[in-house]
Amino acid sequence: MMHRKVLLLAAAFTGLGGIALAADGADKTPGGPVRVVAPDGPDRAGKQPQAAVDRAGRIYVAFGAGSTVRLAVSTDRGESFQVSPVGSVGSLAIGMRRGPRVVASGDSVVVTAIGGEKGKGQDGDVLAWRSTDSGKTWAGPTRVNAVPSSAREGLHGMASGPEGKVFTTWLDLRNKRTEIYGAMSKDGGKTWEPDALVYRSPERSVCECCHPSAAFAPDGTLHVMWRNSLKGARDLFLASSSDGGETFRTAEKLGQGTWALNACPMDGGAVAVLPDGQVETVWMRAGTIYAAKPGEPERELGRGVQGWTASGSGGAYSIWLEKRPGKLMALTPRAGSPITLDDHAGDPVIASAPGGHGSVVAVWESKSGEGGILAQVLPASEKEESR
Repeated sequence: MMHRKVLLLAAAFTGLGGIALAADGADKTPGGPVRVVAPDGPDRAGKQPQAAVDRAGRIYVAFGAGSTVRLAVSTDRGESFQVSPVGSVGSLAIGMRRGPRVVASGDSVVVTAIGGEKGKGQDGDVLAWRSTDSGKTWAGPTRVNAVPSSAREGLHGMASGPEGKVFTTWLDLRNKRTEIYGAMSKDGGKTWEPDALVYRSPERSVCECCHPSAAFAPDGTLHVMWRNSLKGARDLFLASSSDGGETFRTAEKLGQGTWALNACPMDGGAVAVLPDGQVETVWMRAGTIYAAKPGEPERELGRGVQGWTASGSGGAYSIWLEKRPGKLMALTPRAGSPITLDDHAGDPVIASAPGGHGSVVAVWESKSGEGGILAQVLPASEKEESR
């Protein structure tokens, strides 16, 4: 339950005169975030938050606490949150971008997580829960992957699209190699289509420990992004589908540079679709965060790791850490340079309402003070700033 009112970042978009400077001279937001869960409550050990915003402006934050999947809901634009359980598993995949995912689709909220009885890479399935009353009650879980325990790596992503579509994608091990699989729901998570292969590397596997991500365009086109492993390089690739995920066009590499690395960086980035239909991706290469549209050169955002992006009414909103854990940076469509949201953070994500309209919310694990999960609403437009 929630304590402080969210302080919007209006000053951060009106020039340096409205920005308080940190001791090291970096831009610092003039307000502070709110705490999603109480520091002395049962959810104080919550980890790996993920966020979604529905068309009504409700904010949903899913996270893991022990073997339980939890959901915090805000009905007042992030000023307060109420937390309730979604479901429990024997062993919940958590940590290093593992953990629950959440989307809002029409009147439904869908939460997925990977879990099994044994855990620790021995088993694990993509499990989906669905609520039609904003998280008060839940149906499920439904196992999404057809082959039991094929999702045991514990890394997955999820996206919602038009007409009740929800898509989840994961690292799959059914064929004794790491492949990208996915499954579609056409009714807001009530039922799921049979899972299908998204991408199989022509070499042994895709990158084994980086989460995939997905996003829908307004016309229903589905985009899936993952880190590949080809010819000794660990670069990001994107594949798209215009038939509901049944078939995907040839995957294409993102950016012009490459990263020769004989290891997994455990950093998958994120993909979003802007209101005009353009695809935006954010990802890390050799300790630098880049943004790139398919077929275009990458753009350097800054030094860091764990990048994430979402679509707002003015364009792409991106966040990342300078190091893990470390300073949390945010770059918005109307800011000329990154601003600081937190001096000591981990595992940040950012989310927006369908179509990129309304609130944009950043959520992360705090690594200082009382710790816990924090959230901050970023104004998505001049109208939002004036409120």
